[in-house]
Amino acid sequence: MAEIEDTHFETGDSGASATFPMQCSALRKNGFVMLKSRPCKIVEMSTSKTGKHGHAKVHMVGIDIFSGKKYEDICPSTHNMDVPHVKREDYQLTDISDDGYLCLMGDSGDLREDLKIPDGDLGTQLRAEYDAGKELLCTVLKSCGEECVIAIKTNTALDK
Repeated sequence: MAEIEDTHFETGDSGASATFPMQCSALRKNGFVMLKSRPCKIVEMSTSKTGKHGHAKVHMVGIDIFSGKKYEDICPSTHNMDVPHVKREDYQLTDISDDGYLCLMGDSGDLREDLKIPDGDLGTQLRAEYDAGKELLCTVLKSCGEECVIAIKTNTALDK
């Protein structure tokens, strides 16, 4: 008999995929889709008519939800495309560390300090409003193992 006590599994992952398949014709504008292996939000879609021997083709233009880069792809409408699981969560900003990491508190009170200040205007606005003493809520988008702050708003719940 093989010894079962020796088997030890390190993973804590549920094994669920980061994407799910969806027929190309069922995708809609403002939805999410994987273009060139990147999670994108669809900003433009057009369908061409079927050719002599072919399928109707769907032309999609999407913007990467993390980097803002534009991607496009053409796919037959009957084929499946991968759609990323996108999760949006709001966190309360409690602190900004010296090395540029945000200290965020979730609804359940758990703290996380693994997200950097976003680049560009959003990061500048976030730091300025935090330094001005405003209570901020950061919207974090999570997909395909990546996370980033995509929006900030002043926490109005504290005023009530």
